Amino acid sequence: MKFFRKYHKWFSVVATLFILFFAVSGIMLNHREQLSGVDISRKLLPPVYRYNNWNLAAVKGSVTTGNDSVLVYGNIGVWLTDHHYQTFRDMNAGFPAGIDNRKINTLSWSKASGLYAGTLFGLFRFNGRVWETVVLPVSRPRVVRVLQVGDSLLVMTRSNLYFSTSACAYKGFREITVPKGEDNDGRIGLFKTIWVIHSGEIYGFTGKLIVDAIGFIFIILCITGLICFFVPYRLRMLKVDQRRTKLKTFNRSSLKWHNVIGSWPILILVVNTTAAIFLRPPLLIPIAPVRVAKIRFTELDNPNPWFDRFRDLLYDTTSRRYLVATSEGVYYSDNRFGSDLKVFANQPPVSVMGINVFEKCGPGSFLVGSFSGIYEWEPATGHTIDYITRTDYVETGQIGPPFGNVTVAGYIRSSDSSALIFDYTHGVIAVEGKNPLPPMPQSILAASPVSLWNTCLEIHTGRIFEPVLGPFYILVVPLVGLVTLFILVSGFFAWWLPRKKRKNRELAVDKNVTMMTAG
Repeated sequence: MKFFRKYHKWFSVVATLFILFFAVSGIMLNHREQLSGVDISRKLLPPVYRYNNWNLAAVKGSVTTGNDSVLVYGNIGVWLTDHHYQTFRDMNAGFPAGIDNRKINTLSWSKASGLYAGTLFGLFRFNGRVWETVVLPVSRPRVVRVLQVGDSLLVMTRSNLYFSTSACAYKGFREITVPKGEDNDGRIGLFKTIWVIHSGEIYGFTGKLIVDAIGFIFIILCITGLICFFVPYRLRMLKVDQRRTKLKTFNRSSLKWHNVIGSWPILILVVNTTAAIFLRPPLLIPIAPVRVAKIRFTELDNPNPWFDRFRDLLYDTTSRRYLVATSEGVYYSDNRFGSDLKVFANQPPVSVMGINVFEKCGPGSFLVGSFSGIYEWEPATGHTIDYITRTDYVETGQIGPPFGNVTVAGYIRSSDSSALIFDYTHGVIAVEGKNPLPPMPQSILAASPVSLWNTCLEIHTGRIFEPVLGPFYILVVPLVGLVTLFILVSGFFAWWLPRKKRKNRELAVDKNVTMMTAG
């Protein structure tokens, strides 16, 4: 008992600030839509969070809409420029307030359908002056691709595929039932399972509220724990009996609540903390390829085989084939989704963080980019080469880190055939030709703060500590998680062992009294 009390106290003092950071940020992460209108100036954050050379996923792609009109889009929203990128005009009027509401995943333009944008929170159409919301037959759609194929406009969300035609003026969207993949085994990734357990999404909104409660429990435990740690030192300095009595009463009350709140929900606190440890490297790496059975009667047990798995969509006019990029590989359909989707035997390297570039770059060849790098991929032959180094990619079969030497967040090809890659950390890299992009204009910098939600994400994943710890920041979450587990377990035993000992003593007394009475 003395061992548990001693190390519970000192480990808690060291870890309390980190636990508070993770608890508060975790609660906010569960309510992205509600916080989407709240922004924070990048000047309040470390320099690595300030735009420099079009980094931090500022640009995901571009769309040419006229002879000298180019729309660049990404985390900065939509901006109109010319083919030489000399002037930039804000094209974000109509999006809801907040930078999170104008993070553009996809942009599509054609003379037939017009200009459409897919964001974290839905589909929008530009009416010539402002962006207008386009209603899709699903609540809170996260649009990942808008694609024009013939006279049809296809809209892909993380879970569904919808289409509308020119006959409906591209307004009445209907769902396309996408058949399961030929390799569908009814199972799901262990990483995804742990993710939704930790966030509470496994039980929908109710589950999120439960995890919010866990966050508040950790906050209360931290506050009451600090009170119980510092008050005894304060008591030694006080000489007035009345003030000492009040402070002692306050301290006892804090300890009581600390024990009650920390002991009864101990199991769910341990489960949630353990899940967090496996959501960041290095423990994320071994679980990334593991598949497990879906947990019944949860959000994971969804009849839609593609629930939260869609990431991108292409139509290859040469082969008349749809290519569907998912969180678990690239599939294809040769008959417009008339039968089970087939999986390519050879897959391009894609980070567990997801695909960011998916474009056709030649006959039978596609460009695939993610935080694992960017590659030219030929599905028919399986031949894959590094787009930057022009060396062949060789599959080793070993699980590597989720980040490559180049963390690709976006790609555009200029009118002069310059190929530009946008590295998340370092910004624009010219692969072919010169870089025509100027330094980021002040107008874009001033209009591009960081969202409160993203700030909380940086805290919750430990990346906020990178400027201080360097590459070792990646160990913050697993180490704090392990320390938190020790604090929880040691605190429980420090509370439970005296109770057990007291109950055993009371039982022994009752037994003796019974025996004496019987005698």
